Amino acid sequence: MCGRFAITTDPALLATQIDAINEVPAGADTGPNYNVAPTDGIVTVVSRHTEAGDQPTRRLRLMRWGLLPAWAKPGPGGAPAPGGPLLINARADKVTTSPAYRASAERRRCLVPMDGYYEWRAAAPEPGGPAGAGARSRARKTPFYIHGEGAMLFAAGLWSIWRPDRLSATVLSVAIITTEAVGELAEIHDRMPLLLPEDCWQSWLDPDSAIDTTLLARPPDVTGIATHEVSTLVNSVRNNSPELIAPATPQPQQGYLL
Repeated sequence: MCGRFAITTDPALLATQIDAINEVPAGADTGPNYNVAPTDGIVTVVSRHTEAGDQPTRRLRLMRWGLLPAWAKPGPGGAPAPGGPLLINARADKVTTSPAYRASAERRRCLVPMDGYYEWRAAAPEPGGPAGAGARSRARKTPFYIHGEGAMLFAAGLWSIWRPDRLSATVLSVAIITTEAVGELAEIHDRMPLLLPEDCWQSWLDPDSAIDTTLLARPPDVTGIATHEVSTLVNSVRNNSPELIAPATPQPQQGYLL
């Protein structure tokens, strides 16, 4: 899965780098964020028309991380109801069939830029210790930072337009697509974001074309991706500093919490 990530590039600079129009509202909180968490506003890349019949153009838009399906219920004041669906990740093998994602998969696909993302590796079971999913969930977990070596990562995503009623403002929301982890990344966690290289962006973003399912099925290319253990400071969303992505001194593996 992908439940936390880091992004430090200013949207205006990113728009220049990837030849996009910056539609992120002025004054939005888009400063360096080393601990992006679900429900945060995140910068995404979409391709949309300005007018019917013109060529779609690449744009940066701010969206809520956690896709809101059409049936999501509003809470007080018209905001998404607390405790509702928090669809931060969408499995690559389910996006074209799941009722929550298939409409977005048809025409609302995006990219989520990031410097890197965090994943937690569960400790190996103790010899003679308890087994099973419950035991694994109680095991200590070690956070790792997974990032590009000198380049940003772009994860495939799906987005939606949600509006509780005709008088309320629309909410743009997004889910990051995940796939089976490959190579050394699979030793940390069995899932990873579906990372797309630049030569796939146009096909993936094209709002006038059906989804290219081969992009969902092929193993991601992890060439140039590095990993290192980081501090458990990242476990708390209250922490947000460059220290979170700095390499930590590896500690001996611990057993189960007592």
